[in-house]
Amino acid sequence: MIKRYLAKILAKDRQGLQVISACCAGAKVKITDIKYLPRNKIFLLSLERLNKESNNDSLKINSICKFEFVDSVKSKNINQNDLNLVLELFTIEVLKNKENFEINLIFSNNGYITLLTEIVEATLEDFIND
Repeated sequence: MIKRYLAKILAKDRQGLQVISACCAGAKVKITDIKYLPRNKIFLLSLERLNKESNNDSLKINSICKFEFVDSVKSKNINQNDLNLVLELFTIEVLKNKENFEINLIFSNNGYITLLTEIVEATLEDFIND
């Protein structure tokens, strides 16, 4: 299996994260494709999204959204034991909380995941499995 990368968006501030959020709105995320690597301070989200940045917005793209320098992760209203659960990502919001940032991934059914981090550093990278 060869992976060909299509596009990559790097966000280092609130505006960059808004671009990633706009690209990912409506994306489908399997509960098994959400990973937090606390030792590496990395949070990964594999998602299937529509290609909103081209003229063909019906084309589905597989993407990885990676957040770095994540100190902790909390979730609410998401059943992590339901391995068949597929969430729909509505938006990504950033809040400044004293010296840290809270990055909120807001899903359908009022579920959300909060990432606590000192800086905003996120990457959205598309790929095709051949």
